[in-house]
Amino acid sequence: MTGWTLAYDAFVPEEEGLREALTSTGNGYVCARGTAEWQDVGEVHYPGTYTHGGLNRETTIVGGRAVLNEDLVNLPNWLVLKLCIEDDEPFRLDNVEILNYRHEYDIRLATVSRTLRFRDRSGRVTTLASRRFVSMAQRHLSGIEWVITPENWSGRVQVITALDSRVTNSGVSRYQQLEGRHLDPLLPRTFGPDVIGLKARTRHSQIHVGQAARTCVYDAAGVPLDVERKLFQMEDYIHQTVSFRVSERTPVRVEKMATLFNSRDHAISEPLWTAAKTASRASTFAEAYESHARSWGELWERCDVDVPGDERVQLLLHLHISHILQVCSRHTTDLDAGVPARGLNGEAYRGHIFWDELFIYPFFNYRLPEVTRSLLMYRCRRLDEARASAADHGYQGAMFPWQSGSDGSEETQVVHLNPLSGRWDPDLSHNQRHVNASIFYSIWHYYQATDDMEFLSRYGAEVMLEITRFWASAAWFNPERERYEIHGVMGPDEFHEKYPGASEAGLRNNAYTNVMVAWLAEVAVKMLELLPVRRRRRVQDAIGLTDGEIQTWDDLSRRMYVPFHGDGIISQFEGYEDLDEFDQELYRQKYGDIKRLDRILRAEGDTPDRFKLAKQADTLMLFFLFGDSELKKIFDRLGYGYAEDTARKNIAYYAARTTHGSTLSYIVHSHTLAAVDETASWEMFLTALESDVGDVQGGTTAEGIHLGVMAGTLDVLQRGYLGIDSSGDLLRFSPRQVARLDGVSLLMRFRDSVLRVSIRGDRLVVSRVDDSSHPIWVSVDESIQHTRAGQSHEFVLHR
Repeated sequence: MTGWTLAYDAFVPEEEGLREALTSTGNGYVCARGTAEWQDVGEVHYPGTYTHGGLNRETTIVGGRAVLNEDLVNLPNWLVLKLCIEDDEPFRLDNVEILNYRHEYDIRLATVSRTLRFRDRSGRVTTLASRRFVSMAQRHLSGIEWVITPENWSGRVQVITALDSRVTNSGVSRYQQLEGRHLDPLLPRTFGPDVIGLKARTRHSQIHVGQAARTCVYDAAGVPLDVERKLFQMEDYIHQTVSFRVSERTPVRVEKMATLFNSRDHAISEPLWTAAKTASRASTFAEAYESHARSWGELWERCDVDVPGDERVQLLLHLHISHILQVCSRHTTDLDAGVPARGLNGEAYRGHIFWDELFIYPFFNYRLPEVTRSLLMYRCRRLDEARASAADHGYQGAMFPWQSGSDGSEETQVVHLNPLSGRWDPDLSHNQRHVNASIFYSIWHYYQATDDMEFLSRYGAEVMLEITRFWASAAWFNPERERYEIHGVMGPDEFHEKYPGASEAGLRNNAYTNVMVAWLAEVAVKMLELLPVRRRRRVQDAIGLTDGEIQTWDDLSRRMYVPFHGDGIISQFEGYEDLDEFDQELYRQKYGDIKRLDRILRAEGDTPDRFKLAKQADTLMLFFLFGDSELKKIFDRLGYGYAEDTARKNIAYYAARTTHGSTLSYIVHSHTLAAVDETASWEMFLTALESDVGDVQGGTTAEGIHLGVMAGTLDVLQRGYLGIDSSGDLLRFSPRQVARLDGVSLLMRFRDSVLRVSIRGDRLVVSRVDDSSHPIWVSVDESIQHTRAGQSHEFVLHR
């Protein structure tokens, strides 16, 4: 890896799945894995193309039980290009001698390329250079360029260019027993001599997908070559064989410009016809790539983060920014799209939307807030489904699902395959109701960063109020404690689903959940007061909100129960202190990697429910989401003590008991440690940065990137280390890691202002680079400055 390039100088079959995920290309509408065009799906390679909202439900019989799953569908494979020399079979890596190999990923322009020099069985040496992009300028367009150079021979070659809907969802090994057929073929056809097209339909959701591709061949001067074309097609597959002569040491260029539309796109008559029309009108690869590069340049101006003091950190942050923008960009803003936890380049988590969005929004809030708004609208549009879910479970308000897909129904599996035991175990994770608190938090913090009252008053407020109403109905008042309690839930730590030996699922008084409920109950009342009077009345009338309910919310914010045990430690849930301690070192010696102790223990016939363990940060989420002063206010309002060492003690206690079975845990621990142990925080930050590129979970990244941890590393930098806080009228900075971040610079938006923020030695420099007439207040430690457009302020930092 150097500069902006991720590079591999040898073909390693065992690593190809990881590389395909990391070198995916996308534009916020569609994403394609970085699979070589000439390779078919198999044990080593897995071509996959995915779009936002491209979901389909299928049923599988597992152990005599009907299991319904909704999946992000692997769409028809448009990548297919195969090279045949004379009458030989198509070139593959396993039927030639590889002389040189290089696989590169241009992070700045999200472009995957491969250069191969190989000798075939007849002794012919050929160089093949491949380059591919998914256009950030034209959302429906992608391009592949091949340069073929015969080094010691002349003759005739054939290039097979195809569109293939025979694909299935088979990219995740533990899903292999589940139904993977999601597409029905509809129609292959041609559109003139050089454009082929294919149409397919998802089997249940009835989404029609149209693809088309135009393939042309040029000599070294860019002059089109005379070629012979032959057609082959079936109902689910179509290809052209393009034949032409090549001469020794003379390169020939092949271009495949492909388009993809679906029946939910705007301003189309029919997907296949529109795809074909767009492909036939497409410019050359070079012209389209130039537009693509300009669009990426504009994005990097808004989104880049410069960390000149550490080349490795800089490279990985760039890689993360690139992948974030390939999943969600301005092309996402007019789609009905949420944030898939594993991006759009794999099938893990089935493309579902989890609470991971909580870790992703801060990046967009300060750079592309219009993207955050569009993603939050995904939740707002599913409010009625959340209301129905709450009612079905005996609650009021709106209860959003732990896993969400097309319509906002609960998509969490009822059974989950343990790959260590081979057994299907019950999956109780739907009890992670804390996702509702994270949605509330995300809406509120989007508003605070943007001052978007139009969104809050028209959409966000109603969702926030209905979530608060749900929690008020889920809480019950315990007269003995004179406090409210919440039972039957799970916290973010997924190791604990219920009490040891209990038949009933869920836990009592998860501290993270209860404190979040106390906080959001107070904010809901405050938010109502912020709304314009007429809008406030309309919202209250629309949902039938009474003064009595508002009073109950105020009471909740003051009297939620929070469990504690020993020396100021917040109990993860009531009864946590009664669990057994666990000998992690013994199990490390036995198994090595113990991140997924839940699978290990269940394979042994045991359960993590018995032990003081955490798969990932749970209680520590409080210190991640709230600053120390804000947490103290929450606990003071609840009538609990919050000492100066509360954060330090709790961080140390839970860090020793957390296995980091989710990469999100590295983000939370890095952020929270920043205030108490900068060295440990930085080490955890580096682990988070390396988690996907190094595949620290042993094979999971090949199934899809972890978008939450990628965005989370940038959030650690901006909120954890620069200490950015937009939760009030001031824009606050409380920098940490100053020595390591010397020279760091980034552009950020705060409401209608644009600022350049940088650290120069012992100075934090904040410069307004917008032309807004509105002043803002900027606070660094105890210093506050009134800042107008064009002004710059330097603040002295105390290391």
